[in-house]
Amino acid sequence: MADSPFIIDVTRENFAQVMESSFKVPVLLDFWASWCQPCQVLMPILAKLAEEYDGRFLLAKLNTEEEQEIAAQFGIRSIPTVKLFRDGLPVDEFMGALPAEQVRGFLDQHVAHASDEAVLEARERLNSGDTANAIARLNELREADPDNPRLLVALAEAQAAHGDIEAAEASLHSLPIDERDKPDVVILRAKLFFLAQVAEAPDSAELEGRLSADTSDHEARFQLALRKIVDGDYETAMDNLLELMRQDRDFGDDAGRKGLLKVFELLGNSPLVSRYRSKMASLLH
Repeated sequence: MADSPFIIDVTRENFAQVMESSFKVPVLLDFWASWCQPCQVLMPILAKLAEEYDGRFLLAKLNTEEEQEIAAQFGIRSIPTVKLFRDGLPVDEFMGALPAEQVRGFLDQHVAHASDEAVLEARERLNSGDTANAIARLNELREADPDNPRLLVALAEAQAAHGDIEAAEASLHSLPIDERDKPDVVILRAKLFFLAQVAEAPDSAELEGRLSADTSDHEARFQLALRKIVDGDYETAMDNLLELMRQDRDFGDDAGRKGLLKVFELLGNSPLVSRYRSKMASLLH
């Protein structure tokens, strides 16, 4: 391992060069010491992963006893501490001797996978409406690169677009635990919830026609709101849910208010949330 091109011992003399490497590939900087038993446990795990990833990241080892100035520069107070650098800057870190699978999960958030370019090509098929071929291609890639979380998210999106909600939920469920709360996954899971709700509903045109004929058709209004959520037209969706609140709080056990709360969860910190929270609050007084 000592002669590996993917592992380097960091010194004051080569530190700038190591940081320069982070403009090409992620650099994983391991702060360790010879007396630190957890460091000795972690080090072979990192070395093995550096070989396994075959140059998709550089493992840099910094002995904090010999390079105290650099360790102090990064405020290292406990070891092992491992920081990941991109473009010369620390972007993530972990502390302690994590098991190999957790370190791999950490790396996979930042390190390019061999299948990433092919995933982008599959997404282009999906965006053009060719969902069947996108799913087929992503399933092929999954066989070759099962640990790529970006691949699984893309597969779930394609399955959802194809109308296979159950398969999409299964794909998301197969993500590593630490990937399941990522913003894009949370949004997709919420979208799957709404897709499931409208699986048997009429299309938007029919629902709009029903509302034109009868503005008190609560079922049509609620289903149209769900359709608009799935289409990404959140303002129209929330306007309909607010109107449903105005007309009948008893419909669907306060479905208008509960639907709004689900949309707020989906949109997170969007400015729309504060605006429509205020509108909802005015109806509750």
